[in-house]
Amino acid sequence: MPNNNIITQVESLPHLIRTQTAELNERVCNLFTKRMCSHIDHIITTGCGDSHMAAIATELAFEELTHISTEPLNALTAARYAIATRQNNLSKNTLVIGTSVSGTVIRTREAIGVARDQGMTTVAITANPTSPFGTVANHILDCTVPDFIDFPGVRSYRVSLLVLYLIAIRIAEARDSITTNKAAELRSQIIDSGDSIEATIEATRSAAIDLAEKLSTQNYFVFVGHGPNYATAMFGAAKLLEAAGTHALAQDTEEWGHLQYFTNTDIDTPTFIVSPGCRSHTRTAEMLIPMNRIGRYTIGICPKDDTKVGNQCNVFLPVVGNTPEIFSPIVYPTPIELFADYLASNIGEDYFRGFRELYDVTELTPLTGNSIRTSTPVSLTEILQLRG
Repeated sequence: MPNNNIITQVESLPHLIRTQTAELNERVCNLFTKRMCSHIDHIITTGCGDSHMAAIATELAFEELTHISTEPLNALTAARYAIATRQNNLSKNTLVIGTSVSGTVIRTREAIGVARDQGMTTVAITANPTSPFGTVANHILDCTVPDFIDFPGVRSYRVSLLVLYLIAIRIAEARDSITTNKAAELRSQIIDSGDSIEATIEATRSAAIDLAEKLSTQNYFVFVGHGPNYATAMFGAAKLLEAAGTHALAQDTEEWGHLQYFTNTDIDTPTFIVSPGCRSHTRTAEMLIPMNRIGRYTIGICPKDDTKVGNQCNVFLPVVGNTPEIFSPIVYPTPIELFADYLASNIGEDYFRGFRELYDVTELTPLTGNSIRTSTPVSLTEILQLRG
């Protein structure tokens, strides 16, 4: 049975952020020298699963702060398409940042290896520096933090976000895109997000418990978000899949109106709307009109004082604090994580199905099991030979 690891991790996040941001920033600044930053003309951030979501979440920060075009790509696309064929005229001044906290994800290792072989600057963000993933890169950025329960990944996702945000700030600072004072202010805003998480836990816990009980018979969930919080929608769906095993889908706010709007089964599908009250908030408010009209059960995850989106929803899970939109993915998963764990407990489901029966790969071969950690990485030469 679930043992509330997710909730325990969520409750630990404020302390993690307050105590580890400065140490992580020191590691970032030691690696990203002015000389290294001055030569970057393009950035690719890559990873799988939560790490890919962290790349999507931080794209806006990289582009807004550094003024450098940034592509968040999943590792397979990065390795075998964009980097291998140098799409968009990628040069050797491209910075490729791969994230694998465990250091064991093969496709991310492959992407970093292909980028290195293309002569690009590669950085591996990992808490396992001696892993093959770490050693294949030009540079290692150790994201190890104090040991804690990390299953499923809640703390690891925030650490990945923190490191990527700190890299964006450092590159911008080193290239004089922002002042030293502005960089310090941005780092303080990241630390302050711990306060927002703490307050949001208290503001939403009771409602998350009630919501999990009410929706315990539902099998389909949709998560909607935009901009950096499209990643929050993806992450929310991921945690629900991992914790409770239910069908969970993430969709962009605008794309929901082009696609999920037309579903004519399970009309009351619980639909979580993540909107931090910024650039696309008015569009989210418009989208709620057809959502409600056709009978979706809507759950708003918006700023505490919001009057445009939250009050249109069946349930409002308020987010406390004034975290800027570029850093909002640190805070906004909080109510969803609580809900996912409470739902798993209510339906008696184990995380990752307990890795039992069909999900038990211990007796299977590397290729008949879940091969995300046992597949063989493909080289640049092999990828170019595979092209049709």
